Amino acid sequence: MRIAVFATCLVGTVAPRAATATVRLLERLGHTVDMPADQACCGQMHVNTGYGPEAMGVIRNHVRTFAPVLDGRWDAIVAPSGSCVGSIRHQQADVARRNGDDRLARTAEQVSARTYELSELLVDVLGVTDVGAWFPHTVTYHPTCHSLRVLRVGDRPRQLLEAVEGIELRELGEAEQCCGFGGTFSLKNSETSAAMVTDKADEVVATGAEVVAAGDWSCLLNISGALDRRRTGVRAAHLAEILASTRDEPWQGADL
Repeated sequence: MRIAVFATCLVGTVAPRAATATVRLLERLGHTVDMPADQACCGQMHVNTGYGPEAMGVIRNHVRTFAPVLDGRWDAIVAPSGSCVGSIRHQQADVARRNGDDRLARTAEQVSARTYELSELLVDVLGVTDVGAWFPHTVTYHPTCHSLRVLRVGDRPRQLLEAVEGIELRELGEAEQCCGFGGTFSLKNSETSAAMVTDKADEVVATGAEVVAAGDWSCLLNISGALDRRRTGVRAAHLAEILASTRDEPWQGADL
């Protein structure tokens, strides 16, 4: 398949290794990967904060950048973020329509129908759960709110992780509880957010895992920050990083 990668603005600026891992993984599986140069933000931060009209330019850029999927340049679009894919599917067309641009709304709907979160693409579109990964670490997995409640990815990430050679998965207590990030929520409601991530960090530490994994680096930033401040030694890894890890090119991890 020909696959376009939407890196997302947070990954592109803060945790680019998730995008790199996504490309490495897909190329290892035999696919042709492109990363359009004009991509930027999907507009989620603006919309979630109540700035719908201000998000229009951002949404218009995203739709224009990835619209070639409708002409056959790519077969699919993938993003290493359930949060951003959730925004693309459930916000962009609605915002465009509310702001009087029905043509943009229709195109946004068509583009969103070809856009997948990584585990969705692998399991549902490519039909693979064993990607040939090797990750000899103990891992606990946090299902992020948007992937869980908006995209409803279900056990797809778990299927992929269970097929990884060498991995030992440890159950995370209260796994479905939010980590407290929520984008600007963590700024506007910092005390509540801090209490929520403290609870999440407690559960991660209780597993005894070496690595906490998730499908969104936004949540991992929040969780790993809490873990680092307590000097727990627990490291964070995006799902893509684990799946891209092999015996020949093992995961190294990195401090942000």
